[in-house]
Amino acid sequence: MLVLLPPSEGKRAGTRSAPVDLARLSLPALTAAREAVMGELVALCQGDPETNAKAREVLGLSEGQREEVARNAALPTAPARPAGEVYAGVLYEALGLSSLDAAARRRARQSLLVFSALWGAVRVGDRIPAYRCSAGVRLPGLGQLAAYWRGPMAEAMAEAAGSGPVLDLRSSAYAVMWRPTGEAARRTVTLRVLHARVEDGVERRTVVSHFNKAVKGRIVRDLLTAGALPRTPRRLVDALRDLGYAVEPGGADGLRLDVVVTEV
Repeated sequence: MLVLLPPSEGKRAGTRSAPVDLARLSLPALTAAREAVMGELVALCQGDPETNAKAREVLGLSEGQREEVARNAALPTAPARPAGEVYAGVLYEALGLSSLDAAARRRARQSLLVFSALWGAVRVGDRIPAYRCSAGVRLPGLGQLAAYWRGPMAEAMAEAAGSGPVLDLRSSAYAVMWRPTGEAARRTVTLRVLHARVEDGVERRTVVSHFNKAVKGRIVRDLLTAGALPRTPRRLVDALRDLGYAVEPGGADGLRLDVVVTEV
């Protein structure tokens, strides 16, 4: 099973370690595209971060976030660390990669793929530096990055998607970078978290927003800890139910799963 994750805006920088080696990242078909994006991002952010208003405008940063511009300018030499340690948002805190046992961490390295506007997609064990660049960014020479990555990602994902189920937990901005087609689409499952509560004796459900990422992080952690890597979408539903989740397949093909929670 392959699990597709969004990145997080919050990131932890490496310390006293070697810089990123693009040739050693997973999905080598993306190397040329990675070089192009990183090269343009670095060029945009070079110069005095105090006065580089253009970079802040393109990246959607405030004047108080000048350090993010300087961080991007130093990408080629910045210390790198495993991507699973770099991403530090709500989903990754709930996933808790560092506290998994050895077997679960091994499964994570094999089955988790994080989409990124800078790298295309990386495994959690790939060593990358901290950076600031979202899928909505439009670089002067490459255009909007979400659209730029469609071609390279289509080639890379033809192999990376494998033959088992794909659990797609990406946000909409990153889903644009690769949309499964054909046979891969028939085994790609999306997941929605619904909060169920009873009001005046009637159950009402709402889409979870603030805690959505935390719930998804816990789901992935539970699958990894249990060693549950099902080979079909149907087995994925069974695995989630075995873990205690209330799961309701939706859509004509049953490939949209609603996970219903009573507490968030």
